[in-house]
Amino acid sequence: MDNTKEGNGVLIYVAVHDKKFVICGDKGINEVVPEGFWNSTKDIIESHFKQGHFKQGLVAGIIEAEKELKSHFPWHPNDTNELSNEISKG
Repeated sequence: MDNTKEGNGVLIYVAVHDKKFVICGDKGINEVVPEGFWNSTKDIIESHFKQGHFKQGLVAGIIEAEKELKSHFPWHPNDTNELSNEISKG
């Protein structure tokens, strides 16, 4: 996740068995998001998880991160996906 040109990768890792999750932003995104942004995003995800709405929680967290990414790192026609979108279940 830290292998992008602008340092704007975001990783949401869910440890299902341990009932924990973490959100990690790379240096470029961390430098531009507002103070407390990742904590407020965590709170959004956590509120859904506590209700057993795991898919909705992840979607809400991704949408929240996307808003910041879009405002600071807008898409350009020559952009390429620098990271895999593969989901690991290992």
